[in-house]
Amino acid sequence: MAIAAPPQSQLKTRRERVVLGIDPGIAIMGYGVVRGEYQAAMVAFGTVRTEPKTPPEKRLQQLYDGVSLLIAQYLPDCVAVEQLFFSKNVTTALPVMQARGVVLLAAANADLPVCEYRPTEVKQAITGYGKADKAQMQEMVRILLGLDAVPQPDDAADALAIAICNVHSHRFVEAASGERRAASKTVRG
Repeated sequence: MAIAAPPQSQLKTRRERVVLGIDPGIAIMGYGVVRGEYQAAMVAFGTVRTEPKTPPEKRLQQLYDGVSLLIAQYLPDCVAVEQLFFSKNVTTALPVMQARGVVLLAAANADLPVCEYRPTEVKQAITGYGKADKAQMQEMVRILLGLDAVPQPDDAADALAIAICNVHSHRFVEAASGERRAASKTVRG
């Protein structure tokens, strides 16, 4: 197992949420860590990689260990992951489903909530258009995080997009919760 990542650049402060975004894959699992309440700031990104000749159960174990290490290192408040989308080839989707299961297990073992997003939700949150292409997504991730270049590899950029989606959607969930609390106080009088 190899985890390729830039050094930890920023530490979590008391009031900021930290989100670990994951783009699941059996050979390459992208991750992106962002912090912030209303606007995402990049903390780290990279990949967890496994070797093709390694038995599948060992690859899944390596992915689990990698995700667990990321959770221990960055102390996220939640794990954000994309919901699987099946088009035609279910055979290639099966290893991704297994990798996604490993992510869910690592989050559960760390007692972290998992937030899942459809691909169109991620695209909408990042670009404002639910049918954006990969190049548009990557460029918006670069702009939103104030980076000089698009994060590489694509798996890491996708994971950052998922994490940013969580930050953007979380503020709306919080706002809606606040409005519901205020409305219930008004009704109770």
